[in-house]
Amino acid sequence: MFMPRALKVKRPIQGSGHVLNKKSKVVEEEDNKSGSETHAQKEEACEDNQTQHITTKPAVNSAVLTQSLAPEDGRRPSSDDDDDEEEEEEPVKSFKKSQRWPEPGEPVCVMCGRYGEYICDATDSDVCSLECKANHLVQMGMGTGADAFKQKDKNRDERTAQTQQPAADPDGVVENQPGYSYREDPFISGLTEEQVQRIKQELGIETQGKDVTRPIVEFEHCQFPTTLSGNLKKAGYDTPTPVQMQMVPVGLTGRDVIASADTGSGKTVAFLLPVVVRALEKGVHSVGSPVALILTPTRELAIQIERQAKELVMGLPNMRTALLVGGMPLPPQLHRLKSSIKIVIATPGRLIEILKQKEVQLAKVKIVVVDEVDTMLKMGFQQQVLEVLEQVPEEHQTLLASATIPTGTEELAGRLVRDPVRITIGEKNQPCANVRQILLWVEEPSKKKKLFEILNDSKLYQPPVVVFVESKLGADLLCEAVVKVTGLTTVAIHSDKTQWERNRILRGLLDGDFEVVISTGVLGRGLDLVNVRLVVNFDMPNTMDEYVHQVGRAGRLGHRGTAITFLNNNNKRLFLGVVNRVKPTGSILPPQLLNSPHLHEQQRRERQKNKKQPEDSLVTKTNLLDIIRKHDRRKK
Repeated sequence: MFMPRALKVKRPIQGSGHVLNKKSKVVEEEDNKSGSETHAQKEEACEDNQTQHITTKPAVNSAVLTQSLAPEDGRRPSSDDDDDEEEEEEPVKSFKKSQRWPEPGEPVCVMCGRYGEYICDATDSDVCSLECKANHLVQMGMGTGADAFKQKDKNRDERTAQTQQPAADPDGVVENQPGYSYREDPFISGLTEEQVQRIKQELGIETQGKDVTRPIVEFEHCQFPTTLSGNLKKAGYDTPTPVQMQMVPVGLTGRDVIASADTGSGKTVAFLLPVVVRALEKGVHSVGSPVALILTPTRELAIQIERQAKELVMGLPNMRTALLVGGMPLPPQLHRLKSSIKIVIATPGRLIEILKQKEVQLAKVKIVVVDEVDTMLKMGFQQQVLEVLEQVPEEHQTLLASATIPTGTEELAGRLVRDPVRITIGEKNQPCANVRQILLWVEEPSKKKKLFEILNDSKLYQPPVVVFVESKLGADLLCEAVVKVTGLTTVAIHSDKTQWERNRILRGLLDGDFEVVISTGVLGRGLDLVNVRLVVNFDMPNTMDEYVHQVGRAGRLGHRGTAITFLNNNNKRLFLGVVNRVKPTGSILPPQLLNSPHLHEQQRRERQKNKKQPEDSLVTKTNLLDIIRKHDRRKK
């Protein structure tokens, strides 16, 4: 039922059935009040008599609860042949009032805030007692009170019948699931090549590579284990998006992938499903040795990915995740690694810090995901990513994903993969098609006034609104101005805020507690702000890639949204890029932009560059003489 964090005490070995016999021993002690002989024997065999009494006394008070835990304890008998003593857990605390409050840095119960001494195996969350576990399961819709425990045990026994049988395997190998392997569904196999190409064309799926697996049309075509399929439906993933249709089957076959798809297209689930399936494979359970590693550039994105991963692994046996990110206390993360962790979601800096402390080993990693790969392979992150990957076995699967993968980054990414399948959904490096893009020419002094007009416009204003600015100070000052002028519930978020504050703001944004959120780039990548319909780029981003990501916050998971961008001559360096991206969508461009001499100069240079390209072509028999003549003319 729990993965205990409790302090352990040593008892003498009493045969292989010692753990299961604990309950009967408790009953004997209750019936025989004069059990002094039994205590005397224990005193002779045990070095610390005082600790022994502390352990057995609460066991008497919770004999009924211990009965319900006996089958769970029975699944984890000790198999240490070298030691003469085995470790046994303290009885699980029944009520939250029996639990202490946490010390700084210790895990916290998700229900009451006390010391999170245990990990609930059904939800992978920290709890302090059976009482809080029951309340947590009720909250998650998994039963009520004591009935929740019994029902959950029955379901888990059915799901993990074969996991329990080999529990005492001397080699430590445990089968988590019957050997799942992806097999193409008969419906997909029955399609003609022409039909497959038509499906891919209609969905905007482009692939490059040898022997690319056909896309699925429904998740049922993957024939996932029953629990995983149920979790997909509970989480609301009824129909796969185009990127999931193609990336999931390719990932399940073990191929390396480089995927580029619109923001909000469902890339996270597309790489999480292959990760979960690989983590379910046969393997050796060892502390601090994960099977899957997911690297992300920001803490918020890592937190979101872990939340989605927990939704998918709920109820799967021995499936635990660990979140290793900076800006949050280190001790709880190290606590987490002391249990058998299968999936690690991390930012590179914190992971390297923990690797140096040798608290986690990457020697058994089978699959690596690098999300937002364009950011991860830029200078600053690039060296950290390569340093982490050096500790991963050479034989592993690699999945790379992002909305934008520039040419230079793609070449570098290509070195991290072997014989990859390249998947592009929609037009490459373009903003999400579900977002209406509006460009407004606004001079710097008029920006605040224009923002207030938008927030007072009933046609445009759809709370919550995310406003992107360039600097942290600018976010705080603009937040104060919006509150003062409009009276709307407004908050600022940036990297100077503590992680607790940022999490609170994110939660409030998703719950609809805030009408306006002023943000720097921390909200610009990957986060599923599903209820956001309006984004305002108060300050134009520094690169077109950042523009694509920020605009994409308004069109998550197929919803339609609007992105309004303020620009002026301070952004002249990006004029050509903005026009090339926005003009094809049919949006009306401001005349100040179209008549700008800066834009005309950039367009002229672009034309010249395109004219020169044929001259740089490879020398062939047909053009050799022409190249020689041109060269001679230039010399004269």
